[in-house]
Amino acid sequence: MQLKGRRILVVGIAKSGLQSINILQKQGAIVSACDIKTGEQLGEITDKLRQAGVDLFTGTYPDISTGKYELIVASPGVPLDIDLFIQAKHHKIPVISEVELGYKLKAPQVEIYAITGTNGKTTTVSLLQHILSSDGRQAVYAGNIGVPLTSITDSLESGEIVLEMSSFQLEAIEEFRPHICGILNITPDHLNRHKTLENYAAIKEKIFLNQQAADYAVLNYDDPIVSEMASRCPGQVVFFSISTQLKNGIFIQDNNIIASLHGQEIPICPLSDIKLKGNHNLENVLCAVTMAFLSGVTPGVISRAISVFKGVRHRMEEVVSLNGVLYINDSKATNPESAIKAIESFEQPIVLIAGGRNKGSDFSLLAKYIHDRVKAVIVMGEARAEITAAVMKTDYGNIYDVEDLTAATEVAFKLAKEGDIVLLSPACASWDQFDNFEQRGDLFCKLVKARSVF
Repeated sequence: MQLKGRRILVVGIAKSGLQSINILQKQGAIVSACDIKTGEQLGEITDKLRQAGVDLFTGTYPDISTGKYELIVASPGVPLDIDLFIQAKHHKIPVISEVELGYKLKAPQVEIYAITGTNGKTTTVSLLQHILSSDGRQAVYAGNIGVPLTSITDSLESGEIVLEMSSFQLEAIEEFRPHICGILNITPDHLNRHKTLENYAAIKEKIFLNQQAADYAVLNYDDPIVSEMASRCPGQVVFFSISTQLKNGIFIQDNNIIASLHGQEIPICPLSDIKLKGNHNLENVLCAVTMAFLSGVTPGVISRAISVFKGVRHRMEEVVSLNGVLYINDSKATNPESAIKAIESFEQPIVLIAGGRNKGSDFSLLAKYIHDRVKAVIVMGEARAEITAAVMKTDYGNIYDVEDLTAATEVAFKLAKEGDIVLLSPACASWDQFDNFEQRGDLFCKLVKARSVF
């Protein structure tokens, strides 16, 4: 992609936007940038950008009707229905995502493996990268996992990038083509942005839009929305399942992971090797195993890698055991379905901490799980009234309403008894009180660990 001398506007100057600006300037582009936040809200980065020669607009978006820009790069957090993008379409100015920019600039020798879905993406991406690295490959992860693709592609000359892809990143792709992609599951999420489940699923499906006959799409056979996508895949479809023994795919048989491909059944590893809890994590493992196997990793390497993989931060992370109570940080559970899967993972009594900013979710199914499986629920943040209302409809009364996570953790300390689980699994985004779910999870860990020193 030739960028030298081209006039390009970057919309949104958080982490992805800043990396887009950096790589565009390295390529010799004439870069402008904008953010709806004011200069005061953005802080010292505005001065640094201006010193670097970036034409910067803060607190507003620039006029694009003058033919000033040839290309617009959209950061994932910026909705594509704002007036600036509508005007861009009218004036025939291409709008691409930061991931699309990174893909266009990657070296030809770099292979892309991409994973999407509503829940489990980070765990699956981390496990696949771990398996590939265990095979001696130069494998890194990027994308929605917190590492912009544009921060890697200008320096990586060969190897493999395992990408976590959100719906926000997939909305504005053009040529993006992973050699192997995986779709874990589709449940309602981000409906405040995507409006309907059908539209959300269609955006997720774009992950295999540009694949060709030599490429692979790894799909969850057990998820009806995902499995139905197989008829539209231009590449080769390989299913995985935790409940069905497949003629062509990877599945569970006699407590072993089995690959049935090309007329052969090959044992991969026993389930006893897996350290991660819950059926949802078993789906994540099967997706990663399938993608690794298709990439040429041997069963022995896969088995050894799985046996030492303990998961990722903020996803079912065991923080500490204190007075017989196990504290779990599942801050990355930003929708009800993810919180439900966390609840299902434990047989012990659960004190659940939930709440934050609702992304358009319905809490009624979560309320039923709270009624049946949770000893007490502590609700916090913007969505606490919505969660409380849903739970109260089930005739469940053990609800504690607090303002924030600090207060919620204090209540949890008082409620939990020996043998209980205190589970931070918010079922909501963190943006009402935190910059991101990592910040929320870090505070929970800090509060719990501080108590453990007494």
